[in-house]
Amino acid sequence: MGDEIVFYSSPMSRGRIVHWMLEEVGAPYRFEMVNLETKDQKRPEYLAVNPMGKVPSVVHRGTVVTECGAICAYLADAFPAARLAPPPDSPARGAYYRWMFFGGTCVEAAVIDRMFERPPPPRPGALAYGCYEDMVATLEKAVTPGPYILGTQFTAADVYIGSQIGFGMMMKALEPRPAFQEYLSRVQQRPAHRRFMEQTEKLAAQMKKAS
Repeated sequence: MGDEIVFYSSPMSRGRIVHWMLEEVGAPYRFEMVNLETKDQKRPEYLAVNPMGKVPSVVHRGTVVTECGAICAYLADAFPAARLAPPPDSPARGAYYRWMFFGGTCVEAAVIDRMFERPPPPRPGALAYGCYEDMVATLEKAVTPGPYILGTQFTAADVYIGSQIGFGMMMKALEPRPAFQEYLSRVQQRPAHRRFMEQTEKLAAQMKKAS
């Protein structure tokens, strides 16, 4: 079975997180366009990969992985030479897991709630991600002083958290605090991020032409 990664996504979706991660990993991958405008995600051949009909998804060595955080964590472990996660026996592994899960369960959820102006839960300190203000304060501490979430080592947590910060500020659902702006500037200067952005622009143009 080949080692190529098959990457199902749309250039204007949350799959951008995984696209960046793939460029950081540096392993061969094949991009399979899922055009959300033409409902490719609901076609039987894609539902066979991801029954949720959502992107992104990856297939690697016969294993299907969905959900951005899970894909990033999987890729970091599948390609240890890229040094995108602390080794399993490293003391830093716990902090790595903490921030990977914080990105999905707290940052993303809070940002989406703000973006759609959803009312806070009746007991914000006890349910879901807690309260928005606490999430923002905790996130600010996580990226300070940096340069990365785990200090000097760039990891998949930076891909995931960095993407959430960029999206949140772009959608005006996350306060553009100086700490967030400085952190985002650092991670977006990485060559892999630049390659991913260049490819995304080309893929978006192709999709628009095909729609």
